[in-house]
Amino acid sequence: MTRPSPTLLALCAILAAAVLWGTTGTLQSFLPETREPLVVGALRLAIGAFSLLLLASLTRGAFAALRKLPKTPLLVAALGMAAYNLLFFAAVAQAGVGLGTAVTIGSAPLWVAAYDTLLLRRGPSRRKALGQALAIAGAALLVLAGTQGGASPIGLLLAAAAGLSYASYSLASSKMVAHAPAATIAASTFALAALFTAPVFAYVPWHWALTGTAPATLLALGVGSTGLAYALYTWGLKSVPASTAVTLALAEPLTAWVLALVVVGESATPLKLAGAALLLAGLYVVTTDKRTEGL
Repeated sequence: MTRPSPTLLALCAILAAAVLWGTTGTLQSFLPETREPLVVGALRLAIGAFSLLLLASLTRGAFAALRKLPKTPLLVAALGMAAYNLLFFAAVAQAGVGLGTAVTIGSAPLWVAAYDTLLLRRGPSRRKALGQALAIAGAALLVLAGTQGGASPIGLLLAAAAGLSYASYSLASSKMVAHAPAATIAASTFALAALFTAPVFAYVPWHWALTGTAPATLLALGVGSTGLAYALYTWGLKSVPASTAVTLALAEPLTAWVLALVVVGESATPLKLAGAALLLAGLYVVTTDKRTEGL
């Protein structure tokens, strides 16, 4: 039997990460209404960091490889992840869930494409650009269909900054994959990011996190949709370019929509069905682009 190629396995790992990220919205619906979004983001990072450190402790040579990590990409990745969590929740508060999410996830592939084109002089192939456009349009339809309300300029800027932060994290992480195991990279990045966001607990109420089912829900958010998801994502970056990875991450809203259909009972409107079809078509085009094989 022919063994799957490393690239195929990496693509599957990144898609699995996106599916785990897609459970975030459903899980957060089980948190108290008094929850503070910034605290949710900071706790996700803290719990995710702990789970990734535990994974690293079970991975042979993971901690020994810490000294091999390039310091600048590590700092950029950690700052990017910390900023992404805080900026995203701030964007959602200003622009609304639909628009804030759409701009954040839709802008990340564009930021990476701009970096590749302007700094590396290596733009995407026509096929890949088409796939990215289809995926972004599909994700936007999925997230925005049925939403109402005007756009907040500040919210849009915060969402674009969140997308830039996530793109920076992905690009910086991809520069470390040749130097250390994925467990080492993910654990060190999230440990630093958790430290950067720790001051949130001094200024924002967090005691609600100790009541009712909040601890169990936050544990699921931190371990599953954060720790495990980013372990898979980082491992996938070893064989897949960051530009492809951030596009595949657009499978997140598709997962969230499917869960909304099954768990919440949301209706499948024609616009959302069209968005899902466009997104799936875009992901197919991107993953079958021949240049996905190269870094």
